[in-house]
Amino acid sequence: MTTRVDFYQLSRDPVDVTVAKLARKVLQAGERLVVVSADEAQREHLSKRLWEQGGATFLANGMAGGPHDARQPILLSESCAAPNDARMLLIADGVWRDEALGFERVLLLFDAARRDAAAELWRRFAKENAIDNRINKQDQNGAWREGA
Repeated sequence: MTTRVDFYQLSRDPVDVTVAKLARKVLQAGERLVVVSADEAQREHLSKRLWEQGGATFLANGMAGGPHDARQPILLSESCAAPNDARMLLIADGVWRDEALGFERVLLLFDAARRDAAAELWRRFAKENAIDNRINKQDQNGAWREGA
């Protein structure tokens, strides 16, 4: 299995807005998602943000470790485990974990503080044939586009 890793450099929208946009696209594609962050406060904030999308368009989610993990369309966790059978992983805290390579697709969000680490990871993946890495940048209107 070739893992696809999409790099998302946060420049316009904050992480919570970007997580909500990407999570919506994942669910619209009929997939499940694990969102990873080592920061418990960030996970709680992201969960609240996903639930508060407004009206009938909220994004149902749960925290890992609960009794209904397997039923969650979006599971927020500190680890790369997928009890909800997700094939997609979103790394919200910008910290790469090699366990992520067990997923079909990984969305890695990073900000300016993690830019050098992301660039080093990009170079590492460029040397490995088992990884399909792509960069995504945000335009002035907030849309994400693949490209250099």
